[in-house]
Amino acid sequence: MKTIVAVRAEVVDVSTEGPPSVRWALASLSLSMLMSSLGTSIANVGLPTLAQVFTASFQEVQWVVLAYLLAITTLVVSVGRLGDIIGRRRLLLAGIFLFTLASVLCAVAPTLWLLVTARAAQGLGAAIMMALTMAFVGETVPKDKTGSAMGLLGTISAIGTALGPSLGGILIAGLGWPAIFFINVPLGILGLLLAHRFLPADHRETQTDRPAFDHAGTLLLALTLAAYALAMTVGRGSFGFLNMVLLLVAVVGVGLFVLAETKAVSPLVRLAMFRNPVLSAGFAMSALVTTVVMATLVVGPFYLSTALGLDAARVGLVMSSGPIAAALTGVPAGRIVDRLGAHCMSIVGLIAMVVGSTVLSLLPAKFGIPGYIVPLVVITAGYALFQAANNTAVMTNIQPDQRGVVSGMLNLSRNLGLITGASVMGSVFALGSAMNNNTTAHPDAVATGMRITFAVSAVLILVALAISVEAYRRTLPNREIAP
Repeated sequence: MKTIVAVRAEVVDVSTEGPPSVRWALASLSLSMLMSSLGTSIANVGLPTLAQVFTASFQEVQWVVLAYLLAITTLVVSVGRLGDIIGRRRLLLAGIFLFTLASVLCAVAPTLWLLVTARAAQGLGAAIMMALTMAFVGETVPKDKTGSAMGLLGTISAIGTALGPSLGGILIAGLGWPAIFFINVPLGILGLLLAHRFLPADHRETQTDRPAFDHAGTLLLALTLAAYALAMTVGRGSFGFLNMVLLLVAVVGVGLFVLAETKAVSPLVRLAMFRNPVLSAGFAMSALVTTVVMATLVVGPFYLSTALGLDAARVGLVMSSGPIAAALTGVPAGRIVDRLGAHCMSIVGLIAMVVGSTVLSLLPAKFGIPGYIVPLVVITAGYALFQAANNTAVMTNIQPDQRGVVSGMLNLSRNLGLITGASVMGSVFALGSAMNNNTTAHPDAVATGMRITFAVSAVLILVALAISVEAYRRTLPNREIAP
């Protein structure tokens, strides 16, 4: 409750220099971010119930989560570009409507595979909301308040992610599993009303002035990302022949996509943008950082339950400290970014993540719960600061007609990091603990696996830190010196 009150107070502060409509526009964007992040985390807690209701295996019900994630990952860049072409407001309204309708279809689905199909449609709506929410910041918030707005959206995303499992558990216990999808209906209706009333209208262009949509590039990118996502997720942690084939398809797909974009009249992604050190570094760092964040979610439960002997309730309580720290840090981090600069604060956030990961890699189990929570809070607080700074740096000085696709690229890099983290960091942990069945692993082996995983995490953040410093150095000659 305190977190929500604090966020409400900061919403007003972000836009005190603007009219009330700016505040309502930010409320609309925040609600879209909340719905998409809730959709990511609320269904996970219902998987055991869904397995019983539909008499399905765990591998089958996993597709309820995977279909949503795949839809977002494969389509977020394309829908961002589509918003740049046809108008962001009308596409966001369509995305909110689709998300709300798909939520109803999820709740009334009579079979598991109809539920999975509806979740994919819900993921498409979420992709639209994710891609366009940050793109709208440049149109609704003064430039000197961009960091605060990005921090607010990061806070809302963290709140939605943290709230999902606990809210889902309460709804399932009290009202049954359809309630975890019906909850989106009132949120979606409110989101539609706010977006329609307060978001800036689209600029009307004639059909001849409107750039063409890159259908070939869109299809190639979607197939490439789908192949990569499936390569990282199928097989329940084992990397076999099918995974190798899918990964090879993804590599070939990247080459074909680059070739198609060089020949397209109106490309989906302008490859020249990657020559911009701020953009290319921002995308790379986002993928590396979210890979590490995902490691805390994958490795943490095994370490807490096996090495520290906690029951499920206390594991959930300890794990929630990370998202809570990110939620409490997001808005203040955005205000600091506005005052001290995005590049500097990005480096500070990465240093905090290196410190937290290093402490966890050296952590003896004898320090118990406090010894895990403190570095975890440092990691997630550093992540909140980095996210506000990086999003601000990437989204501030881009062309208005590219805001949707660049926002989509940011969300894509984040999702690729989450998928890679779940697969690769999970494999590092399994190898480090020298066990195939972590439910019966020895506590000392699990502690060793955790320390190795976060040693690798510290190295990944150091790579991101090096990228940040190099990108900052490359932008210095281009900075104008004020008279």
